[in-house]
Order: sequence, then C-alpha cells, then structure tokens
Amino acid sequence: MFARLASIVSLVALVAWSSACNTAPTTQGKLDRLDQTSMASLERMKQTDPTLGPVLDQAAGWAIFPTVGEGAIGVGGLYGRGELWEHGKRTGYCDVSAGTIGAELGGQKYAELIVFQDHLALDRFRSNVFAFDAKAAAVAAKAGAAAKANYADGVIVFTHSIGGLMLQAAIGGQQFTYEPTTAARDNARAYEARAD
Repeated sequence: MFARLASIVSLVALVAWSSACNTAPTTQGKLDRLDQTSMASLERMKQTDPTLGPVLDQAAGWAIFPTVGEGAIGVGGLYGRGELWEHGKRTGYCDVSAGTIGAELGGQKYAELIVFQDHLALDRFRSNVFAFDAKAAAVAAKAGAAAKANYADGVIVFTHSIGGLMLQAAIGGQQFTYEPTTAARDNARAYEARAD
C-alpha cells in the first residue's frame, strides 16, 4: 500500500514539474520521440476505432497528446505534451495541463486526441486561450465511437487509456498552450506580409 501511495505522490510531483516545461521539444531527439509516440498513439486509436479515420479526414486539424499523466491525493494535476496537425502536416506543438481540487485519489495515463471541426475552433486553440473541461466532452476510443460522436463547440475529444486507476469527483479544466513550428511561423509571417 505504501509503495502504491508513493508512486501516486511521485506522479503528482511529475505532473507539477512537467507543467513548467517548454511547449516545444528542446532537442531533435525529443522532437523525434514526440513525433513517433504521437503517430503511434494516433494509429492505435484508429485501429481501435476504424471510423476515426473519416472524421480526421474531414476535420480542419487535430491535436494529439500521446501520454497525459494525471495524479491526485485530494489535490491533483495533469500534464501532457503533443502536436498539432493540419492537412497532414505538423504545424505546432502543444501541451495540456490542469490542476484539480476535490475528492480524488489515484493516478492514470491516457492518450488524448482533440479533433477540430473547422478553422474557427482551430484558431481558438492556437490563440492560447483555449480551455475546457475535457472530461465532460471526452469519448472513449472504441469501435464505432467516432461515427457516433458529435462536435461540441467545434471539437470532439477522444481518450485512450494507457493504464492506472483514479477515483475522483473533482473540479478543474484543461488548459492548453500552443507554439507553432518554425515553418508554420514563417508561413504566417509571409502571409501577413502579402496581406499588407
């Protein structure tokens, strides 16, 4: 019991420490690892639910977080780093974090996929003011789930469990930050220069 409690406390500390990290990976190795785990996570979700592919094909873009770690003992938090994709190209890096207060205990890891219905929803995400309670809108990735899912405020959130157990009745919302890739930033500047 003590070992399990210690691992939960460690997960909470890791979540708190991770939330102070940069949004974009700081080395090529970290960027490659994030890209590989993001694509592997997305492929697992698509294999679990073949109806997800057509939803992604029609979407303006999506953000994939291959590992979101969440832990709590009364007070908790979560953190995950991911990538933003638009029209088959990675256009940025993003992270998700949250702090929670309430009756909660445990730790878990899961993958999270946010699908953006249109460019309005995508622009809200890129503006770094995007926040919501993902638990209220999340759909478990399982066969046929994407075909039945409906957009809420221009997004659908899918989660795929990696492991752990968490008991909670908590309040708290997920916050997101976004940082464009160098190429996406250069493209935006070139577009603005042409518009002037």
